[in-house]
Amino acid sequence: MKVVVTMDSFKGSLTSLEAGNAVREGILSACPSAKVTVLPLADGGEGTVEAIAPYIHGITKTITVTGPLGTPVQAEYIFEPAGKTAYIEMAKASGLMLVDPEHRNPYLTTTYGTGELIKDAIGNGAEKLVICIGGSATNDGGAGMLQALGAKLTDKDGNNISRGCIGLRDLAAADVSGLIGKDIAITVASDVTNPLCGPDGASHVYGPQKGATYEAAEEMDGWLLNFAKTAGFDPYEKGTGAAGGMSFALKNFLGAEIRSGADIVTEITGAESLIKDCDIVITGEGRMDSQTVNGKAPYKILELGKKCGKRVIGITGILGEGYEECLAAGFEKIVPLVRPTMITSEAVESVRETAFSIFQK
Repeated sequence: MKVVVTMDSFKGSLTSLEAGNAVREGILSACPSAKVTVLPLADGGEGTVEAIAPYIHGITKTITVTGPLGTPVQAEYIFEPAGKTAYIEMAKASGLMLVDPEHRNPYLTTTYGTGELIKDAIGNGAEKLVICIGGSATNDGGAGMLQALGAKLTDKDGNNISRGCIGLRDLAAADVSGLIGKDIAITVASDVTNPLCGPDGASHVYGPQKGATYEAAEEMDGWLLNFAKTAGFDPYEKGTGAAGGMSFALKNFLGAEIRSGADIVTEITGAESLIKDCDIVITGEGRMDSQTVNGKAPYKILELGKKCGKRVIGITGILGEGYEECLAAGFEKIVPLVRPTMITSEAVESVRETAFSIFQK
């Protein structure tokens, strides 16, 4: 029996590979003769570059950049010399986990540091960029990133606006004549389809987890709308609300292509060819619910499994509301952990036991 295991991370407790290896151990305990292949899985959020690193034969570059609240942070990206491609994870420079919960403030947080990563990669010879934009602390529409790359965003008096979403309150003009990166091929890895503005936009949907009240979200939504109108772009285009509007800036100012992060990861790891040659596919994430079928990474694996005519089983930390939609979509079954926990060592053992329970005869 051949099994492909490709688990997304269990946020806060297990990385993709930790979860996948625990599943493998559980399967082999039940079926020692099974051939189990573990592949990383991610959707463009935190851990995506780490997941694909073994497959891209790149060099890790570490530099000091401007963190979300303006203080310096160490951030790395991977540069693949053969393809002149840099793989950048926004969360490394502008991520929510870089800001203590009591200091989270999307009025002030900036994407400037991510712009510095992009600038460094281009300076080192990158002709292609893959930018993973999940896990951000920001809601500035990518304005800080543009400023780091040479754009001039100014108020009515011609002064540079301040960093963070609050600066967009004063925006009167956007001069991108000095913007670098417009001739670079950029792919954005994202699993978010929300627009920049409106009730389903970046501020209202993702602002609260970054520290915004409803009133603050309303205010910031208006400032982002001003940003889009000043620059002459559509504020309601699908997919431009990812990472507090970072996808808006990358697509419209730099010509980036927005793609499913899970699709990018499965292509890099060669998941489809391995799934074609297996009998069973195991996938999952920390919580599987009605949102899983809206393009999340395990659903992408389900699509590949169905395409190849394979059985697909889900393992999850928690069965959330509407998980039945996953079964209706084609999962053979979805099995919650026998002992849900956020403690890594306990989670590893629980995943092992759950996988064992599925495969024991």
